[in-house]
Amino acid sequence: MTEQNEVAVSGPPFVFSKENLDVARGHIGKYPAGREASAVLPLLHLAQRQNGGFLTLQALDYVADFLHMPHMRVYEVATFYSMFKLQPMGRHHVEVCTNVPCWLRGSSDILAACRNKLGIEVGETTADGAFTLSEAECLGACVNAPMAQIGDDYYEDLTPESTTAILEALARGEKPKAGSQIGRRGAEPVGGLTSLTTMPGAPTGPDSQSGEA
Repeated sequence: MTEQNEVAVSGPPFVFSKENLDVARGHIGKYPAGREASAVLPLLHLAQRQNGGFLTLQALDYVADFLHMPHMRVYEVATFYSMFKLQPMGRHHVEVCTNVPCWLRGSSDILAACRNKLGIEVGETTADGAFTLSEAECLGACVNAPMAQIGDDYYEDLTPESTTAILEALARGEKPKAGSQIGRRGAEPVGGLTSLTTMPGAPTGPDSQSGEA
């Protein structure tokens, strides 16, 4: 199995599309003259999306030249951040968080459900190119563990059953509802609010009319 931090060297020449060229210039315009390299992260994201979800060596070199950066500086960025993929990925990249909070809440069962449904192991892609399965170190939604990221969407409060249903919907070309799979809003307690359960009334007291603190 090819390591994800090994750059896929082969590939056609890469250039931004006309639309993405305008977007790239917009990102660069956010920074002072001479600081174009500050736009390297959004430009790598832009190149990755245009290239079908991963970055070739040609794409990395193009971004480096576009920003007047040494190629090695861009390689360093692309190999440091896990959101940049250096090998071809499935159309749906399923990243299951297996860090401690998610693990304590059953992420092992979520990962097993993905393996069983997709018929692949972590780091592999289905034969039809539809799904790639990965483990994620932490995706920052610990309160709603266990969770997974698929593309740009977070799926939280997962069970093996809801995970399987999400994968089946994606395979049918549908767009599953993102967020909590048990219906809670944001990171509210599972059993409902325990404080601030009613809207506050108008202020009262001697300072309420004067507006003094």
